[in-house]
Amino acid sequence: MIAIAGKRAWITGASSGLGRELALQMARDGWSVAVSARSAEKLDSLVAEAESASGHIVAYPLDVSDLDAVGRTVQRIESEVGPIDQAVLNAGTHQPTPAHDFKAADFRKLVDLNLMGTINCLEILIARFRTRQAGRIAVVASVAGYTGLPQASAYGVTKAGMINLCEALRVELAPDNITVQVVNPGFVRTPLTDRNDFPMPFLMEVEAAAHALYRGSRATVSRSPFRGASPGW
Repeated sequence: MIAIAGKRAWITGASSGLGRELALQMARDGWSVAVSARSAEKLDSLVAEAESASGHIVAYPLDVSDLDAVGRTVQRIESEVGPIDQAVLNAGTHQPTPAHDFKAADFRKLVDLNLMGTINCLEILIARFRTRQAGRIAVVASVAGYTGLPQASAYGVTKAGMINLCEALRVELAPDNITVQVVNPGFVRTPLTDRNDFPMPFLMEVEAAAHALYRGSRATVSRSPFRGASPGW
């Protein structure tokens, strides 16, 4: 593990899967971790598990698609836990969008949560991090953002947008000492992938994926403006 006591993190989409496991690993490593998701009940379960392992996790239920709520939540976190050093923007979902049942409403749902939810968080964080001239932001996208996959056109659109977004922001925010990284997992065993009824090549267990994300989020990142958002996992 990476021993960093006294640091504060905020993880969205922390009620299950990758976000939940990452929160537990960081808490065990000495971080104070604020966690957000729409399910208050699942967050309370996470907090209880962390306490039993002597970790420090604080729950802040949140729907990231509500910009005003994001602003209020970040304000509470920084007042109660302390200034955020590391944000991991992981909130998102997937639903199949087959071409034979193509509906704009399905796309709007995923765009509002996956893409605009991330953008809402970035609006609040960037303003605060620029004032402090410090901060790290990891955005969880997907390898699905690089190529179209059957029945995942809406999901892929949101993840491709997140990759492009991070590539642009990384260059612009580097002079403010803000590190922007994009995380591009493949298949990770989570409640979302448990729904899949097709083969998933290179399927990773969530513990291994969270550990890779954690280590990568603390890595030294090149500030070259020609390398895009880096690293991508």
